[in-house]
Amino acid sequence: MAEDVDDIVRSLQEAVFAGYSQRFKRELFNPRNMGIIENPDSRVRITGVCGDTIGMSLTLRDERISDIKFTTDGCGATVACASYVTRTAMGKSIEEALRMAPEDVDRYFEGLPEESKHCATLAVITLRAVLEQYGSKPDEDG
Repeated sequence: MAEDVDDIVRSLQEAVFAGYSQRFKRELFNPRNMGIIENPDSRVRITGVCGDTIGMSLTLRDERISDIKFTTDGCGATVACASYVTRTAMGKSIEEALRMAPEDVDRYFEGLPEESKHCATLAVITLRAVLEQYGSKPDEDG
């Protein structure tokens, strides 16, 4: 009986994750940087075309991203993409992080299924927005 249940679970997982790479599954089941930064240098919330929202906050030290976190009400693909984007942005300068493109996320995950590509776009757009919001803050002196 237990083997039957295990077989059913395995079959369901294979069906749900058909078209997703092992890298994607590792990121989904072990997402990094989830949470909220108290008193961040920048914080944004962006809602994508599918209705998923990603909130992202960051702090910078010595002109590099020293901490970056995200929250989402989105699907697994949104979680995996936001995790990868924040993980990749950590330690980079604003200019370096702004170079990230949705295609980079898709490439890392060895090609997302068509119905999940917009999640990579949402994660990258949110990263750009949090970086641009930081860049548009007035100086402390001014």
